Amino acid sequence: MTSSSPTGDPTGSGPVRPGQLAPEIADRLKRTADGLLPAIAQQYDTGEVLMLGWMDDEALHRTLTTGRCTYWSRSRREYWVKGDTSGHFQWVKSVALDCDADTVLVKVDQVGAACHTGARTCFDADVLLADDAEGESSRADQ
Repeated sequence: MTSSSPTGDPTGSGPVRPGQLAPEIADRLKRTADGLLPAIAQQYDTGEVLMLGWMDDEALHRTLTTGRCTYWSRSRREYWVKGDTSGHFQWVKSVALDCDADTVLVKVDQVGAACHTGARTCFDADVLLADDAEGESSRADQ
């Protein structure tokens, strides 16, 4: 993993736009103030939402060109390729921008757990609202 700032400047002294992401893509992106886009990983064949990570231009470029999801770790301040340490790879099937160009949807073939806790997805453990079998809504406040 290569450490760098999410704006592509390895010194962290200021924003530098990486030149590797195609300009026709980079010019469309609406990033957060720190240069990031939320990236939703979804299982390509079932539609299961697996996780949310963050990408900057360089992480998106790597994802588009390597066929493996690369994210920017906000806590560790470095790039990470899903599966490099866990063996739980995300093989990219497609990448799409939402209508506002401020979120990326990456459809993947997930090998193993997507969540760092070992769960299949990051959204299994804390369900706040779900429809039960009878069609009634169950809520956390009831």
